[in-house]
Amino acid sequence: MTAPAIHLFRLLKWGRILARHGALRGIERDPNTPKPVRRIARIARFGARVPAAPLYADAFQAIGPAAIKLGQTLATRPDLVGEAAAHDLLRLQDALPPLPFSVIRERIENSYGRPLETFFASIEEAPVGAASIAQVHRAVTTDGRHVAVKVLRPGIEAEFAKAIETYEWAAAQVEGMGGEAARLRPRLIIEHFKRWTARELDLRREAASASELAEGMTAEPDFYVPVIDWQRTTGKVLTLEWLDGIKLSDRAALLAAGHDTTALAGKLIRAFLRQAIAEGFFHADMHQGNLFALADGRIAAIDFGIMGRIDRRARVWLAEILYGLITGNYKRVAEIHFEAGYVPAHHNVAEFATALRAVGEPMRGLPVKDMSVGAMLDGLFNITRDFDMQTQPHLLLLQKTMVMVEGVARGLDPEINLWETSAPFVREWIRTELGPEAAIADRIITDLRTLARLPELIRNIELRYPAPGGAPPAPPLRQIEIVRVGGGWRYAVVALAAAAASVAAMWVIL
Repeated sequence: MTAPAIHLFRLLKWGRILARHGALRGIERDPNTPKPVRRIARIARFGARVPAAPLYADAFQAIGPAAIKLGQTLATRPDLVGEAAAHDLLRLQDALPPLPFSVIRERIENSYGRPLETFFASIEEAPVGAASIAQVHRAVTTDGRHVAVKVLRPGIEAEFAKAIETYEWAAAQVEGMGGEAARLRPRLIIEHFKRWTARELDLRREAASASELAEGMTAEPDFYVPVIDWQRTTGKVLTLEWLDGIKLSDRAALLAAGHDTTALAGKLIRAFLRQAIAEGFFHADMHQGNLFALADGRIAAIDFGIMGRIDRRARVWLAEILYGLITGNYKRVAEIHFEAGYVPAHHNVAEFATALRAVGEPMRGLPVKDMSVGAMLDGLFNITRDFDMQTQPHLLLLQKTMVMVEGVARGLDPEINLWETSAPFVREWIRTELGPEAAIADRIITDLRTLARLPELIRNIELRYPAPGGAPPAPPLRQIEIVRVGGGWRYAVVALAAAAASVAAMWVIL
């Protein structure tokens, strides 16, 4: 186990980098920051030349790969780091200098256990992308298919393990200080971060996520997931179908190619709703660099390392909350928060509904270009603080993804209205899941499951209450006599004989 002194040394070193980029200013000024944390922040920036505008993303980029991933996680928590910091952290796109191809080649061959030429007719040495965890090369398989080959950086697992251990230690210290820090549950944030990175560091799990997402999106033909080449995929190497498309960030190229950007924005929003609400399994890294427009007008996604999952009950609550905000039914939205346990029972439902109205009403009916997402989030997080709402783990990734999807949609169509685009899908899903047909179907399924359990239930009753005239119950076993033999305690031979006789009696009764 790493000594606390080493954790403190790492934190001060990272804090120094953050301070040089002005990234600790918000922590120092926030009245909710525990005094010991503010003290460490002041020590870290002592003598540093702090820029006028904080450069949060640049700071995390300078610290290293694990910090980049942590920064992407913190981008989901404006309540923890502030709205300005969360917005700036969205700039983290995992861009790092590529490794020499000789290192990548060795990594691939060690993973496959065979020469590279056994699997690929050719592979481009210059990567098409280099991220904090892996880099991607274009290749042609021995059977002539064009594929993308994603390779983990050597040593990345040990680097992440070391950093996460310090993150866990620091989170435990901060949460132990109580107050606002405890309500924000930093240990839970790091725990989820640890689970997400564990998935990303095993490329077979990423491949499995892509395969599961593809199955779930069969009802959404305008959203495409590339096919996995399982024969060329290991824990360190992922091979999947190569896609030729235009990044959704390049609006000019999309228009030049004849794409309808308004339609693309609608398809993206519907695909996200299908994943998050209908399927409960969603791509949680849907930034512009991971989304492409194919020649036939479909949207394709790549990079399935970060995925989110929401159970059915939470999805029903989420759909009702979203639909309530769309239609202005703030009372129902407030009731759902209490039913779900998001708001402690000692608070007043009507007061919470009024607080939601103050946040939701200014947003309704406006195009995205006129919405202030920052102001809306700021209002929502003030509500969470005022009503003692704890962080909900299953909503962390969803919140981040919603911000990303909104940003991409705004880039495609500045006039799009997310509420109006979302309403038909959410309304239909609620009708399907909560309408009378769904209630009848659920009742039939419940009754059939009960009927299936009846034979077992009857057998258990017969065992507990035998029929009159049946075999009498077996007599209770008599106490085993313990005698002292040869200076130590031993079971007497007569006790063993009695036990054997009891077993024989049971066989006769059965």
